[in-house]
Amino acid sequence: MPKSSKEITFKYIFNYDYNPEYVNGAHGGVSPRGELIMNFYLERAPLPESVSHEINQNGTIGAEAAVEPEDLHSSLVRYINTGVVLSPQTARELHAWLGEKIGELDAMEKARAEFINAQMDQGKKVN
Repeated sequence: MPKSSKEITFKYIFNYDYNPEYVNGAHGGVSPRGELIMNFYLERAPLPESVSHEINQNGTIGAEAAVEPEDLHSSLVRYINTGVVLSPQTARELHAWLGEKIGELDAMEKARAEFINAQMDQGKKVN
């Protein structure tokens, strides 16, 4: 395929500590300046600050006696490590890009399901 006479190449530069992180949600909104703010979080059960246990007669650790904080078992943590601020245009472009990638993912999942069904119809074991 012939190259266009007008072309641009983007070079990607990563911080030395670049490390993608898993997120399972986001919280944010529109700033007073009309920018979109997204703070990414990992939602999980909280970890206790401390746990006290009874000591059994034989010296082994017994039942849990107290937990700090007291609301540990009735709360969740949303750990926020990073966020982004997007202009309206960048938010629209990101929305379109995500839509394209979700479409690709849907097509891959459909092809995999069809392959598995075909293999099962033939009596083959599928991993």
